[in-house]
Amino acid sequence: MNASKQDSYLKDWQIQEATAEQMLPVIGSLYRDKNIVITVYGRSLVHCTAIDILKAHRFARQILDNELSVLDSWPLLEAISRLELAPSRIDLGKLTFHYCNEGEGLPLDDYVLRELASVHTGVSPILDEPQDIVLYGFGRIGRLLARLLIEKAGSGEKFRLKAAVVRKGAADDLLKRASLLRRDSVHGPFNGIITVDEEENAIIANGNMIRMIYADSPESVDYTQYGIRNAILIDNTGKWRDRAGLSRHLQAQGIAKVILTAPGKGDIPNVVAGVNDELITEQEQIFSAASCTTNAIVPVLKALHDRYGISHGHIETCHSYTNDQNLIDNYHKSSRRGRSAPLNMVITETGAAKAVAKVIPELGGKLTGNAIRVPTPNVSLAILNLELNQEVTVADLNSYLRGMSLESPLHKQIDYTNSPEVVSSDFVGSRHAGVVDSLATIAQGNRIVLYVWYDNEFGYSCQVVRMVQRMAGIELPSLP
Repeated sequence: MNASKQDSYLKDWQIQEATAEQMLPVIGSLYRDKNIVITVYGRSLVHCTAIDILKAHRFARQILDNELSVLDSWPLLEAISRLELAPSRIDLGKLTFHYCNEGEGLPLDDYVLRELASVHTGVSPILDEPQDIVLYGFGRIGRLLARLLIEKAGSGEKFRLKAAVVRKGAADDLLKRASLLRRDSVHGPFNGIITVDEEENAIIANGNMIRMIYADSPESVDYTQYGIRNAILIDNTGKWRDRAGLSRHLQAQGIAKVILTAPGKGDIPNVVAGVNDELITEQEQIFSAASCTTNAIVPVLKALHDRYGISHGHIETCHSYTNDQNLIDNYHKSSRRGRSAPLNMVITETGAAKAVAKVIPELGGKLTGNAIRVPTPNVSLAILNLELNQEVTVADLNSYLRGMSLESPLHKQIDYTNSPEVVSSDFVGSRHAGVVDSLATIAQGNRIVLYVWYDNEFGYSCQVVRMVQRMAGIELPSLP
C-alpha cells in the first residue's frame, strides 16, 4: 500500500477528531446555559463524545449521498454560539448542508443569523418554574425514563425527576436500586455518576436527587412533604389501567397529572407522541402512552394512510420476551406464556392492531394482528402486510418514507435505514419509535410489506418523555 496514502488517511482522521473535540465544550455550553440542543439530522450531539459527533456526521451520508464534514459544520457551530438565542433545537447538519449548497454567497454569520432569526430573541427560561416528575415504579421502563429525564435536565429549568415510588425491599434496598440504575445488561452503563444519600433515602444521579419513596398504595403518599408539587406522575407498573384505578394517584397530595406506560382502558386518551398530541389538554388529567408496538407502527401507518390510503392489512410482531414470561416452564395465567422465554418462540396475542384504531380512527376494523415472542432481551420487529388504495413501487415507497424520516412532523418517530447488514442488536438505544428497514421493503401492485424495527424499551421510553414535554409545555422550536 502507498505509504503516503496511509499517512493521508491518518492525518485526515486526526484533523477531524481534533475538530470534533473542539465542538464538545461549545455544544455542552449551549445546552447547559441556553437550553439549546444541537443535532445532526435528528441525532442529538448533547452528552456525546468526539467519536459520536463524527458518527453522526457520517450518518448523514445515507441521506445526502455524500459526506458531511465537521470541518464544514464547526464554523457554523461557532457562529451559533455567538448569538443570544432562546431555547431551541438546531440541526447543525441541515444548516451546514443548506449553507454549502444554498448559501447564496452570504457571509457565514449573516446566513446563520437569517436562518435562526425566529429564536434570536435573547436567552430566556423555558418555564416559570421546573416541572416536577414522579416515577411510580422503578422497573425496566422506570429506570430508562430516569436515565432520559436526567439526561434532559439541562440547566434544571425544564423538569426535575424528584422521586420514584417503590415497595420496600431488603435492608440494602437503596443500594440495589442505585446499582440497577448504574448498570444495565442491555443498555449498558449509566452515562454519568451515581451516588446515594442514605439520610434522604435518595439516589444522586449527575446531581439530580431522586428520593426513593416506599408505599403500598397510590393515595397513601403525601408528595408535598418532599417538596413535590403539581407533579406529572408516570405509572410504569401497569397495575392500574382504567380511570378508576389511575385516579387514585390524583388523591395523593402533590400530583396533578398521570401518564400510564401501557394501553389505557375505557375513555382514557391513548396518545402516540407526534401523531395525536392534540388529545393532551389542560382539562384531562390521565393519559396513556399506549404500547411500544402501537408507538412503533402508528407513525408509519399514518404516513402511509395519508399518502396512499390503507384498505386493510395484517400486523405481525416479533417481540422480545418480557418480564411477564417465565425463564423456565412454569404456570402462567395466559396461554403459552408459561413456557420458557429464552428457549422458545411463543405465539401470543397483541392488542396493537385494535389500539391503532384508537389513534387513527379511520383504520378501525381494517387491521388484524398477532405476536411472536422471541428469545432476545430487547428490540422487536413489526411486519406490516398491507393493501393500499393505489399501486406503488418499492423505490417510490422508500423514497417517501425516507423523506418522512427527515423533514416531516414525524421525523422524531420514524427513522430509516438502508444498510444491508443490520440486525436487531443494531437498534438497541434507538430513540425513534420505529425504524423502516428499506432493503426489506416489498411492493407488488397495491400490496406492500414493510419491516419496522423498534427498541421496545428505550425507543418507547423516548416517546413517553415526548409526552411529558408536551404536557409540561416544553416543546422547543426546531430549526432550520
